[in-house]
Amino acid sequence: MATGGEVAQEAALPCPDLADALYDRTLTPVAWLPYPDTESTLRELRRREIPVAVVSNIGWDLRPVFRHHGMDDLIEQYLLSFEQGAKKPTPTIFQTACALLGVAPDEVVMVGDDRTADGGAAALGCTVHLVEHLPVDQRPAALTAVLDLLGPSTPEDALPQI
Repeated sequence: MATGGEVAQEAALPCPDLADALYDRTLTPVAWLPYPDTESTLRELRRREIPVAVVSNIGWDLRPVFRHHGMDDLIEQYLLSFEQGAKKPTPTIFQTACALLGVAPDEVVMVGDDRTADGGAAALGCTVHLVEHLPVDQRPAALTAVLDLLGPSTPEDALPQI
């Protein structure tokens, strides 16, 4: 993985030290904000006993970010490309996720924001639900829609609400 300084040199930035500091900042959990509906959606999936994996092409460990935001206990598996030796859209990383979760691909909803990378799950038979890649304050409820894809969690939930 390139350091901030290496990236700054490649981009011909005027201050490599600043680039290193900015890059280091991106690696700290406090620098990352989850989308507003992330925790509530993950908690509802947990309540429904639906296992969740994070599959990412990120080049560093995301677990501390989820821990920092109190959501690490809502994720069963992390499949990070730098650990797996495979990158999305390669089906291998999605196959591994399905196997670790103990579910068949046709029972999986892959939620992502990159049509090309996340589309690799579709090659296995997973349903792919794409959300827009927007700043946190511009996408307040995109993940909640996933719950609608799954249908009601109990027969009572299927009844009309008055």
